Amino acid sequence: MTRVAAIDCGTNSIRLLVADADPATGELVDLDRRMTIVRLGQGVDRTGRLAPDALERTFAACREYATIVKDHGAERLRFVATSASRDAENRDEFVRGVLDILGVEPEVISGDQEAEFSFTGATKELTGRDDLAKPYLVVDIGGGSTEFVVGEDHVRAARSVDIGCVRMTERHLVHDGVVSDPPTPEQVEAIRADIEAALDLAEESVPLREARTLVGLAGSVTTVAAIALDLPEYDSEAIHHSRVSYDRVREITERLLSATHAERAAIPSMHPGRVDVIGAGALVLLSVMERIGADEVVVSEHDILDGIAWSVA
Repeated sequence: MTRVAAIDCGTNSIRLLVADADPATGELVDLDRRMTIVRLGQGVDRTGRLAPDALERTFAACREYATIVKDHGAERLRFVATSASRDAENRDEFVRGVLDILGVEPEVISGDQEAEFSFTGATKELTGRDDLAKPYLVVDIGGGSTEFVVGEDHVRAARSVDIGCVRMTERHLVHDGVVSDPPTPEQVEAIRADIEAALDLAEESVPLREARTLVGLAGSVTTVAAIALDLPEYDSEAIHHSRVSYDRVREITERLLSATHAERAAIPSMHPGRVDVIGAGALVLLSVMERIGADEVVVSEHDILDGIAWSVA
């Protein structure tokens, strides 16, 4: 066993995994897995820069994670940063801050690398299951971007496109700093048009419709699953490898897009940081399922974070 730590810093959240990894058996045993909503990508789509408040929230989470990594005695740490920090003019400020706190430089990876890690993390433990047909389509719906990866045991094709729950919300639902509550039908259609255009782009290089099993990753998907399971609180074990039908995803998406902020916040399994962006995230999932004709989505709590951990194991 090798004790490793992985940090995934996305547009909406920063997550930590400390685990013991055994490459010989393919076993990854969690010691600590946690997520903090920091909204690093706040305003990036509009300004092209990381906001000072967003940087400070992210650095505060890094300080907390540094203590956890040290306490667990992780031998190796890898910090991967995705869409927001890839797009920002002042990403050097972000890099310096992380290096000072954690002693490692964040790797601002490409969309293709992001897709590779997501696929490994999501599918490594599906090997040998005869109830899930290959090829898999792994869809990782982030805050700023969504990754599409098709493969069997390894990645065959991947594409990252700039649709995510935060980016779509800020682009179409925020006016004068206030999120529409609830969105108008015209706003929803504008989001859907962006998603459809992005799916067209993805299909230029990824054979989405060849997939026989859709595997959905990240907070938008797991939150939809938690609602579908009617959980009294967010429960990762119950959510992991649950299956949600297309009809249920459509019903939940319509509910979220017609609800007020207060109604969404009252959902027991809803993380406070997802209340304003979950509608757009659910719409991305629904649109993908419609595009490929998926009857269901297999929901995975293991994703890019697990892929990052394996990369250093």
